[in-house]
Amino acid sequence: MLKYVFRRLIGLIPFLLGITIITFAVIHLAPGKPTDMETQFNPKVSMEARERMMTLYGLDKPLHIQYADWLGRLLRLDFGISFVDSRPVITKILERIPVTLGINLASIILILLIGIPIGVSSAVREGSFYDRSMTVFVFVGFAIPTFWLSLILMDLVGVRWGILPVSGIKSLEFEKFGFFEKILDIARHLVLPVFVSAFGGLAGISRYMRSNMTNVLRQDYIRTARAKGLREKDVIYKHGFKNALLPVVTILGLSVPGLIGGSVIFESIFSIPGMGRLFYESVMTRDYPVIMGVLVIGASLTLLGNLLADISYAAVDPRIKYE
Repeated sequence: MLKYVFRRLIGLIPFLLGITIITFAVIHLAPGKPTDMETQFNPKVSMEARERMMTLYGLDKPLHIQYADWLGRLLRLDFGISFVDSRPVITKILERIPVTLGINLASIILILLIGIPIGVSSAVREGSFYDRSMTVFVFVGFAIPTFWLSLILMDLVGVRWGILPVSGIKSLEFEKFGFFEKILDIARHLVLPVFVSAFGGLAGISRYMRSNMTNVLRQDYIRTARAKGLREKDVIYKHGFKNALLPVVTILGLSVPGLIGGSVIFESIFSIPGMGRLFYESVMTRDYPVIMGVLVIGASLTLLGNLLADISYAAVDPRIKYE
């Protein structure tokens, strides 16, 4: 197993390198430059001043030279300095990444705790009113855009009903709260973002689980288990559940990019100081070092998520061995 994991980690390096090359080229081809915010709206800035700023940021060099310089710093774990506030990029990311990872982890846990039981129960009751109701729920979950759902919930739950806060992760009086009050305050602020983040994935996982479980329950060994007189609960959860879970592990690993990408939307809407909002702000200001830093972290988490999904196969299905 360790040899397999080591080989996979080595194999991820070319993928990550390819992602950085494409990303670096795309963001530099996009219209606008980091110096535009400081020079275009100031008529007193001369052409010489603009050229000096380009030289200061290293943007006067050919694109491949800029990439080589950035890659050299990255190999030393130096993500560079932000063009906006001259702070180290790694510092800005480390300030934001716990919030994004916390929301995504809570979303994944919610998806697993709710989506898998819904899928299993729908497969067991195939064709029933409950199964059809869950099918409608799944289609609604796939169809509703994240930003639209966020705005609707903000209006209903936050503005009209006043049940939950709709922006940020802390109240204005946060520093005056006790320890448990602070935890409760943060939890109340994260209810809506976590729900919005998990809603689409919840619908997808439940549908995949239902489809896989339905196919498993039609296999010969399930009929044999029932013919032996085993309880229906044992047949479903001891003989069918693990075999139906394997494809879901794949989908869950592939859903990591969607969760991280969705962070850009709901973190911007809910004004959450996470990595997604940092990425959005950096794109708007053409802060190249921060954009590349966030994308490298996101790509690394995505590739590691896929690797963990592969490793989880062996835990879910004992027939799979990695030599």
